[in-house]
Amino acid sequence: MPDQISSAADWRSTVSSHAVVVADFYADWCGPCKMIAPHFESLANKYAKPRKIAFVKVNVDTQGEVSQQYGVRAMPTFLILHNGSVIKTVQGANPPALTSAVEAAVKLAGPGAVAGSSFSGGGGQRLGGTPVGGQRVGSGQRVARPISWDINQWINAILSFIGLYFVSLFSLDPYKAAENSKYNKHNPPPQAKPATGPGGKPAARATFKTLNDLGSE
Repeated sequence: MPDQISSAADWRSTVSSHAVVVADFYADWCGPCKMIAPHFESLANKYAKPRKIAFVKVNVDTQGEVSQQYGVRAMPTFLILHNGSVIKTVQGANPPALTSAVEAAVKLAGPGAVAGSSFSGGGGQRLGGTPVGGQRVGSGQRVARPISWDINQWINAILSFIGLYFVSLFSLDPYKAAENSKYNKHNPPPQAKPATGPGGKPAARATFKTLNDLGSE
């Protein structure tokens, strides 16, 4: 909820203690002031931050000194101050213009002032306390680990793969085994070595006699 300014001293204290102050100068008898009041309260609930962004309401009838200081003549009038200086004035009940001005001013309040950024760290930490590369975690950014490509590792992996391929190719080639097989009809039968007798001389070949040979003896 917006804070109600109760005195000129209260106003000066609020302005000096906040980076951004959004002030609604209104009057109880002002119809447009009542119409835009809920929208102003909604912005206050969304963006107000202690010691950073203050949303206040200034009744021009009771706080004439403050309203005269800034020359307020029409209601509602919204003043946005940054570091004590007026940077934007919105007159009339114009919700889109007020929203745009507030969103621009919120960015001037520094880190942590944007709604939803309460979990934004100064840099984040990995397990073990190592900073996450100076990137902020939780503000819509994803922390990605750097990717490094080592060309030597790729070359070694490729050469290893080719070597294993050719070794397995020549050692387990079924066609090569079939070509050298003794059962291949295109391969001549192995020649039997002649039998040798004592002294390395060819052994006498066994002779078989026929019935004619036996009858002639």
